Amino acid sequence: MAKRENLQLLASISVKNRLGEGIFWHAASSSVWWTDIHGKALFQLHWPEQTLRQWPVPERISCFSLLNPADPMASRYPLLVAFAPGLALYHPDSGATLWLAKPQQLSGNRFNDGRVDRQGRFWAGTMVEQPAADNAASGSLYRLDQQGCQQMLSGLRIPNALCWNRDSSLMYHADSPTQQINRYRFNPASGDIGKAERFATTPAGTEPDGAIIDAAEHLLCALWGGSALARYAPDGRLTALYSLPVSQPTCVALGGAKLDILFVTTATEGLSAEQLSLQPEAGNLLIYQYPHHGLTEPQLAAMPWQQLAKRFAGGAK
Repeated sequence: MAKRENLQLLASISVKNRLGEGIFWHAASSSVWWTDIHGKALFQLHWPEQTLRQWPVPERISCFSLLNPADPMASRYPLLVAFAPGLALYHPDSGATLWLAKPQQLSGNRFNDGRVDRQGRFWAGTMVEQPAADNAASGSLYRLDQQGCQQMLSGLRIPNALCWNRDSSLMYHADSPTQQINRYRFNPASGDIGKAERFATTPAGTEPDGAIIDAAEHLLCALWGGSALARYAPDGRLTALYSLPVSQPTCVALGGAKLDILFVTTATEGLSAEQLSLQPEAGNLLIYQYPHHGLTEPQLAAMPWQQLAKRFAGGAK
């Protein structure tokens, strides 16, 4: 077991998110974006100025991406979002929404973790929020690309830790309650994935949440319930545990001019008054100096958004 280490804390942004998630670095604006799922809010923090913007949203957003500025639709709908029931283009200032897909119409399920792959496709998974009587693992992982929205994995409870290595030969993904991070052979040209292989198991009492791959090809993962981040070598060895002052870290991003500033979203959801009193920074955005560097965030590819929306409106959901 790797020894616990402390990172240098640069800032703690007091946003008090119920369930902060989906954070990513946007180099063009020198800012990080993230969502508070249950708080129904979007956030943008400029770094290093620490200026914060916040937008209320009509439905819970679990993950999202900015459209490529060269995309003809970007001025009308700057964001692609996974609302709780489905995928849509969205403008946070005007509220304009263009629905693209609602692929899983199951009561009690909602969208959760998602990310853009290095070829510009958008991936997002659905989780079991309110189990049915049969307690089935009915969540799925979906891929949205020029051909539409396609189911890639099924039988999930809480999809998380989605990320790709530098050359896109491997995809990583976890079903959080299993405490296991899986690895899949990935075809960057087609977006197809191979069979699941066990990559790593998180420490006892923790679950894998949001994850990224850093420039050294190590996987950095938020440990829900673990008050820590775990860093795994490409062979699955746990090489570092970074201690945090909160028990529920949710997602991570690396940004800044040198891609060595670590941003960590956190949650207050489910914590008792006593637990919250012991974790005054729960729900904050935590910002650290990271001893390694990150990889450039991929850009979302331009897609035939109007065609996807017409298919959805026509019943091809």
